[in-house]
Amino acid sequence: MDKEKIKEAVRFSLEGFHHLLWPAICSDCRTSISENENVLCGDCWGELLLCSGGNYCRRCGKDASEYGMVEGICPDCQGREIHFDGIARSGIYGDSLKRLILAFKKGRCELDEMLGSLGNSALEGGGFYDEIDFFVPVPLHWTRRFSRGFNQSLILAKKLKHPTAKIGTDLVRIRRTIFQAATSTTHQRIKNVAGAFGVRLGHRFEGRSICLVDDIKTSGATLNECAKTLKEGGAGKVFALVLAVADQHAI
Repeated sequence: MDKEKIKEAVRFSLEGFHHLLWPAICSDCRTSISENENVLCGDCWGELLLCSGGNYCRRCGKDASEYGMVEGICPDCQGREIHFDGIARSGIYGDSLKRLILAFKKGRCELDEMLGSLGNSALEGGGFYDEIDFFVPVPLHWTRRFSRGFNQSLILAKKLKHPTAKIGTDLVRIRRTIFQAATSTTHQRIKNVAGAFGVRLGHRFEGRSICLVDDIKTSGATLNECAKTLKEGGAGKVFALVLAVADQHAI
């Protein structure tokens, strides 16, 4: 037996031994999977594809038919004050994508590769890829960052691929707010985050194009307030990239 065949036999044996000790499991539902199923089981891959398909409004991120657009935006955007200049999303907040994002937020940071891949796909198809100077993760208040141990938006931003854009962390949360999920109306969400952000002195955002990065957009109040703050601080354009858009009946 030649050396190459010996190496192949050893590799095959080690892979089998590894699978016996640490059997592959689906990153979502945690059921056993074969090695060639690649991270998720067939059912969860199917759910993820359903969540990530479909047309959406590039202004607010909601599901929208291309035939229902008026000057490139959906009817719900007409007459609304939206401070970010466009949005890219990986999908809607449901099924497998929802479970993966929640697991990520709760500390399963090993999901960053998969979610980062989804984010990169959305970014490349978002229409503003070539304009970006900085990726800016939506910040947590320092007390929440301390208790959680990480900012999932910053982890996601570090997984985004771009030839020139840098990560900027000079957008900060200057007021602790209640969780947006604890509010029941869009008006309450807007009020909750009003004046909650600021930019550090000496920031590099003047005249630059920014891409905000977050995991979920529901009403859009947080992204809107961040974009408003960045523009007041001198940013030229502000776009947004999110993994999922949740409430299909609100911006």
